[in-house]
Parts: sequence; structure tokens; C-alpha cells
Amino acid sequence: MIDRFFSYMIDRIQQFIDGLQIDTSRASLGVWIAAINVAIVLLLVGGISISAIGSLRDLADQQGKSRVQLAGAMAREDIRRYSEDALTHVKGVAERQTFQRLLADRRASTVGPYLRRSCNSDAIASCAVFEGGALVAQAGVELPWELIATSAAEQGERFMAVPVGSQYALLGASAQVGGATERRLYVARLLDPRMAQILSERVGTQIQLINYRLFIEDRKVDDFTRLHSAGLSDGRSAVARLDELDLYAASFPIFAVSGEAIAFLEARLPSSDIDASVGGLAKRLLVTAIILAALAVLAGIILGRQVTGPVATLTDAVEKLGHGDFSTSIPFGGTKEVGKLSRTIEDMRNNLVELTGTLRRREAEAQAVLTGIVEGVYAVDKSRVIRYLNPQAAQLLGVQAHEAIGRFCGDVLKPCRDTNGVRPCETNCPILRARFEGSSQVTERLQLTEGPPRITIITSSSPVDDLQVQVIRDETELEGVRRARDSVLVNISHEFRTPLAAQLASIELLRDGFDNMSVDQQKELVLSLERGSVRLQRLIDNLLESVRIESGQLSIRHQAVALAEVVEDAEALVGALLTQRRQRLEVDLPEDLPNVDGDGPRLNQVFVNLLANASKFAPEDSVVRIGAEQTGEFVTSWVEDEGPGVPEIDSNSIFDRFYRSGGQEPEPGGLGLGLWIVKSIVERHGGSIAARRTAEGRTRFEVKLRQTAE
Repeated sequence: MIDRFFSYMIDRIQQFIDGLQIDTSRASLGVWIAAINVAIVLLLVGGISISAIGSLRDLADQQGKSRVQLAGAMAREDIRRYSEDALTHVKGVAERQTFQRLLADRRASTVGPYLRRSCNSDAIASCAVFEGGALVAQAGVELPWELIATSAAEQGERFMAVPVGSQYALLGASAQVGGATERRLYVARLLDPRMAQILSERVGTQIQLINYRLFIEDRKVDDFTRLHSAGLSDGRSAVARLDELDLYAASFPIFAVSGEAIAFLEARLPSSDIDASVGGLAKRLLVTAIILAALAVLAGIILGRQVTGPVATLTDAVEKLGHGDFSTSIPFGGTKEVGKLSRTIEDMRNNLVELTGTLRRREAEAQAVLTGIVEGVYAVDKSRVIRYLNPQAAQLLGVQAHEAIGRFCGDVLKPCRDTNGVRPCETNCPILRARFEGSSQVTERLQLTEGPPRITIITSSSPVDDLQVQVIRDETELEGVRRARDSVLVNISHEFRTPLAAQLASIELLRDGFDNMSVDQQKELVLSLERGSVRLQRLIDNLLESVRIESGQLSIRHQAVALAEVVEDAEALVGALLTQRRQRLEVDLPEDLPNVDGDGPRLNQVFVNLLANASKFAPEDSVVRIGAEQTGEFVTSWVEDEGPGVPEIDSNSIFDRFYRSGGQEPEPGGLGLGLWIVKSIVERHGGSIAARRTAEGRTRFEVKLRQTAE
């Protein structure tokens, strides 16, 4: 009825105003705002009345909750006091000489009557005495004392329990009888309706005591169930107004010392006691508020439609425009200010449509260029803070674009400091140089990871609109290739020059002393020529093998190969090197050693390189050993020397290409290809190679190859 009445009144007033043909465009927005303020004042009157009633009810509600919660707290404190009284009582009985004498004489027939007289009070419902864990006598209400004694043993002198099968929870106390530790007296008081009645009279509010076990077993769910559950969750108390029952109720869970829930103390207070005090005032305020609110609503709706209608329409259109929907046209209408604003926004919309199209085309072109180029590109502002980073730059610097944007460029690039510990950002920044010189280019060493620094070339342009673009190009790999090429050329020149010079010297000696030299001297010079030729041949073979491996031309033939034959051929090829250093080769190969699956010439090259390496690093007049054994489906062979080894043996870096030992070598070093070639050939056989120091202090290279299938 009220809704229909309001709708009817609003429509009638709106028809009256429409008949007046009010043109809102003739009035300024200020006039309409003044009218709206009048409506707001009326609304405030009603709002204050409603707020006052609400505040009054809230205060009354808080008062009711506080009263029932205070009553429950007082009742719970009384229960605690009853527990203390029980402890006082049980200690008094246990200390009586008569009781101790009767119990010591084991006169059970007289202990029971004595307990009935001693425990016959309003404070004690039942008592029992135990000796050595066995019940001697009990008096009062029948209780499962064995279960109660177990709970008491867990909690101490004062205890609470909710025995299985008992209708009520209980509190009690226990005391040792005399000096006998095996004799103990227990008293208990039930948390029953009688105690609830006593508590209700003391606190002036209805109190109920609920057995926790029965509460759990009861499947019924009502307002009190939820209240007790909330109190149990809080651990202290819960209070609520139960409107359906017109009650304020508080729940206080009662816990034993062990933390076990025993019972609920429930306090109740009729809500009518509270509501009656505020009902009259609330009715008067409510009537006044309803009248004022009705008038205010009518005035607000009528005036609001005239003023806010065009504004709301304009707001919807502008909101769509703000979300990027430029196809929505801006409506015209409303007050003078609103109409002028609408026309301005429409002009702005047309300009935005044109400008957005142009910007999108240019952005697409710029993104295509920045994404397609190989170099990294990033832009900084006048504070050298990164504002843009293309994917290539992000990949080069090892960061995500969103992580780098907003950070100082030096913190992202991490240029290496100079010898004085100063970063180039402070003394030689290409960005700052470009601001004065128009552009600049510099080579920077960037410490981007834990590895070696990256060599980059950074080209910086002059600033445009507070943005400065830099192009960064990674030169690390190219620089590495250049250094490797130069190093290889130097090593090749050095390694070839040494044996060639020795051979030329031997030839000159032969030529000058051919007529007067002894045969032994001539043989020694020829042997020197042979050794130089073998060394040159080994260097050239390693170079050619390295090229074949890198180009993928190294092919492996799979056939049955006798490891003894491979070792014999390798010994023949490096025998001159061993003889030159007066070294002895010991071969220990089992006769029943199975054949391996592989390429004979390639495996021969493996053992030639390993033997040559062992001869090189082993001292003169030492022993080089070759051995092998069968390990499962593999054959493990090894080459062992008595040399000092290299510091890098544990990291396996000695198998890297162009690796040169960090320590001193007993003779001029090679190209650093021998062990790399060995590792490449072994791995192409499906095997593995490792190096280690043995317990005897020798350097051992172990090669594991798969044996030939039967």
C-alpha cells in the first residue's frame, strides 16, 4: 500500500511540473543545486531521526548483551569458587584422624557410613576413597568413580569431568589421605539443575548448565547450538540476541585443566526487559522520521529527475568514452552548463577518434621496427630511469621488461667498475655525453650474470621529449671468437715452430758432420727428426679431427674391437715419446676381456692422445700404466701416470676445447685439443670418460665403453 501511494504521488507531482513546462536550460546549475540542498536538509531530518532510533536500539542491544554476559561471567566465577570450596572440603576430611584410622584398619563397613556423614552437604553430591587404584568405599550419588579418578589423575587436585553415561558434568577435588600415597579421597559436585538454580538466584539471571557430551551427541541445530559453537570457537564466551525467542543469551564454555570441554554455562535474559525502555521514544521518533522522510523523498525525486536526468545520460556516454568506445555520441540537453559541457565533450571525442587512429598506426609501425631489429633498444628519461625496453634488450640483459621499467639504467645494465672502483655511470655515461654532443657510442663491459662480463656497444641518441633512446649490441660472442682465433693461431705457430726448429737443427748437424759423425750420433739425430715429425703429425691430426668434429663429419663405425690390439697400436705410435723421456709402459689387460663395440682407428686415436698426455705430464724415469676390467655390460679401461695432476681435474674442465692447464707443464703445451677430441670420440661411442686422482697419488683417466653384444 505504501509503495503504491508513493508511486501515485510522484506521478501526480511530475505531471503537474510537466504542465508548467519548466525549461531546465534557462536556469543555471547553481539554482538547481540550491533546490537540491533544500531537499537534502529535509532528508537529513529524517536521517537523523532514523539514526537516533538506530543508535538508541544499538545502545539498548549492547546493554542487554553486556548484562547477560556479565551474569554468565559471574556464574562461571561462582563455579570456580565451588571448585575451590570442594578442594578445601576434601582436604579437611582427608586430614581427620578418625577417617585415617578407619581407613588404615581397612574397616570398609565403617568407612562408607563415615563418608556419608562427611559428604552430606549442599556443596558435595558424592565422594569416594581409593587405595592402590581400587575403589574402597563411596557415598552420595552413584558415579563412575573409576573414570572420574582417571580424569582427576590428569588434572591434579581440582578437576572437572564429563563421565560417559552420566547426565551431568561435574567438578570435584581430591586429596591424599594422611601420608599414604596410595590412598586418595575424591569429592564431586554435579553441574545439574540444582546448581543452575543456585547460580540463577545469585546472579539474578536464568542460568542453565549443559553437558558437553550430550550437546555433541544431540544432532538438533537451533540458535542455541550456533551460540554454543561460537563460544567454543572463541574459547571464552559468545553472546547474541535471539530474536525468534526474544532473548539475550550468552554461552560460556567450561574447560578442564587438561583443555577438555566439560560443559556450557548458558545465561538468558528476556529482551522485553530491554526493549520496553526504548519502545516509546522509538515510536515517536519513527513517526516523525516517516513524515519527514516522505516529504524529503518526494522533493528529492522530483527535483532530481529534472537536474540529474541529462547529467546521468551524459555520464553514461562519457564513461563509455573513457573505456575506449569512441563510437558513442554525446547527448545534448539539461542546464546551460551541462549543454555546453556536452558539446565540448563531443568535440573532444571527434579529436580523440582521429588522434587515436594516427597513434595506433604509428605505434604499430614503431613496434614492428623495434621488435624486428636484432639489437636491443631501451629508452630512459632525464633521470636515466628506464621507460621502455624491447624484447631483444630484455633478453640480452636477462630481465623481464616490466621488472626493468622504472629502475635506474645502471642498476639494470650493471656496467663493470674501473680500476678505482667507480662505475661508468658516474664518469663516462654515453647518455650524458649524447645530451651535449648529440650522440655517442661506447664499449661497455656488463656484469649481467655470475659468469664473465658481456662486451656490448651502446649507442645513445640525443633526448626527444624528455626521452633518450639507446641501442645496445652484444659483442661478447664475436669478441670471444676473435680471441679464440688469435689464441689458436698463436698456439699453432708456436707448436709448429718448436719441432720444426729442432728438425732444422738436426738436419744442419747431419749436414755439417755427416763425414766425421759416428753412426750412433747420426742415429740419435735421425731419432730426433722422427720424434719431431711424430709430434707435428699428432698436432695436425688433432687439428683435422677438431674440424671434422665441429662440422659433424666424424662418423663412427660399430664393430667388435679387441682392446688389446688398440693398446698395442697406440703403444707403437707413442713409443718414441716414451723412450725420449725414459718412461716405461705397463699393460695389464685380462686375457678374457670382452671386445668393445666401436671404431678401431678412432679408439686408437683415443689411447694415443691419452698416452701422449700421460707421457707429457709424468716425470722422467716413471711408469705409465694401462689397464682394463669388465664392469657389467661395460668395459672400463684406464691410463694412469705418476704426474702431479692439474688443479682443475675435479671440475672436468680439462676436457674443454682449447683448454690449457693452469699449472706449469713439463714441456711446451699443445693446442688444448687432445682431451676434447678424446671426450668427443668416446661420447660418440655411447661411452664416458672421467679423470681423478687415485689413492696412490696418481692421475687416472678412465674410459667406459659398451662391450659387444653376444
